[in-house]
Formats: sequence, C-alpha cells, structure tokens
Amino acid sequence: MSVTQTSRQAAADGQHLPKPTRVPTRKRRNFGRPALHVVIILFMVIWFTPVMGLFIGSIRTQSDTASSGWWQAFVEPLFTGFNYQQAISVIGIGPSLGTSLAIAVPTTILTTLLSALGAYALTRMKFAGRTILSLVLVALLVVPPQVTLVPMLKFFDATGLIGTVPALWIYQVGFTVPFGIFLVRGFIASMPEELFEAADLDGATQLRIFTSVVLPLAAPVLASLAILQFLWSWNDLLAPLIFLGGSSVAQPLTVNVAGLVSTTGQGQAQLMAATFISIALPLALLIAMQRYFVRGILGGAVKG
Repeated sequence: MSVTQTSRQAAADGQHLPKPTRVPTRKRRNFGRPALHVVIILFMVIWFTPVMGLFIGSIRTQSDTASSGWWQAFVEPLFTGFNYQQAISVIGIGPSLGTSLAIAVPTTILTTLLSALGAYALTRMKFAGRTILSLVLVALLVVPPQVTLVPMLKFFDATGLIGTVPALWIYQVGFTVPFGIFLVRGFIASMPEELFEAADLDGATQLRIFTSVVLPLAAPVLASLAILQFLWSWNDLLAPLIFLGGSSVAQPLTVNVAGLVSTTGQGQAQLMAATFISIALPLALLIAMQRYFVRGILGGAVKG
C-alpha cells in the first residue's frame, strides 16, 4: 500500500470517529474587587457619619437637639440657620478666621520649604556631620512638644514674641520640620541616580538641580506634607491658647470654639454650628487634595 492510499484510509477511518465533545468551563469570578469596594464604602460611611451628624445637629433647633438624636431629623425634618447666626456673632468669625489663616498658611509654606531643602541637603550633599545631624533629626521625632512649652514660653517672653503670631510660626515649624525632612528624604533617595548624573554632566549647580529636578518630582510628597501641616496647624489648640492668651490678637477658631460653651451657655446646637464652621475649610481641603495626598504618601514606596 502506497503512502497516498494509507493517508486516504486514515482519513476515511477518521470520519467514523466520534468528534470530541467540549466540556463547558466555568468562568472564574473575581470576588476581590467587589469585596474591596464594599470595604471602602464601609470605611467612608464610618468616617463621614460623625461629620454628617455634626452638620445635621447644627441646623436643628435647640429643643430638638436636646430631646432626640440627629438621625431623628430624617423623620421630622425641621431645620434652622439661627445656630450659625449665633455662633458667628459670638465667635467673631472674621477676626478668628483671619488669625487661623495667618497661623496655618505661613507655617505650612515654611515647613514645606525647609523640609525640602533639608531633605535634599542630607540626601545629595556631602558635608561633615551629616550622619550625626540625621540621627538628631530622627531623635527629635520622639520628643513630645508639650515638654517644651514652658522653656519656649520663657524664650518668647524674653525676646518679645509672646502674644504674637510669629511665635506660633517658630513653635509649629520647629516641631514639624524633622518629620518633614524624614518624609521627603525617603522620596528623594528613591529618585533614579541617572537623573542627577545627567544634570551634573550638563553643568547644573546644586540649586538648579534642586529647583529643576527634585522639586517637580517631589511635588506629590511635598503636597502631602503641606496638607498634613495645614491640618495640624489649623487644629492646634494648646499652642495658641498658651502663646496668644491674654494678648490683643484675635484668638483662632479652635480657641474660640473651645470656650463657646462657657461663654454663651446656650446649649450644644450653637456649639455644633461653631464646630462645623471651624472644620469646614480643612475638610474641604482634604477632600479636594486627597488624590495628591495618597500619591505623595505612597510615592516613595513605589519609586525605584
């Protein structure tokens, strides 16, 4: 039998063979992403519920707030803006807001700038005592600011800064810069070495490398540091109460809100309204800048 006949015979036999049946395969369902969404939504509800309760309680009448919980407003909705009128008139929203901004904004700018400069110097510049200085900065992270209140109060009194806003700049910046340098330094250290080598070959100075290479790449972590510092400075109560107490400078919102109950004695509805006024700006800032905040915190971990 020739090769051609053999192949024809095999083809003929193959026609009588049963065709293989396909076994239906089940599609694998990815349960990880829906579960992650459920967890995220759950955390959002847990985080946002107190804020929503504070806002609803601030627009209810004093009698309703005293007699039932804020969730009762969904059953018997009765809202008023009188609480905000009272809170604004008692707090003095204009001067207090101006003082809070005068403290938080310069403190945020100085902290971000000094942290970036210090982190770049400790990472890219070689000088005597760099290792010791790095260890000192790390050690300062564990020093509680409260133990320095009395020495700093005496220092500001001797220098004539007591009762002034610059005293708060010095205090808040001094205790946040070590953390800022620690945070930004890890980000700068993770940058590719080729970028700095290319800048050196082009003849760029250290200042040019810092402004043209480091700052644009470190923008996310600097934004995160700025958000953290603004929130810490805005919400600080102890330092303004000590360093501005008894002065002619208008007290910030945190101090006025803390003393609202003893000043008015009109109940918790006005206190809720004043509290929501004090958290409105940092809350809006955090929501608007959350994308940059997350990128900055995680940036140093995923680079390199």
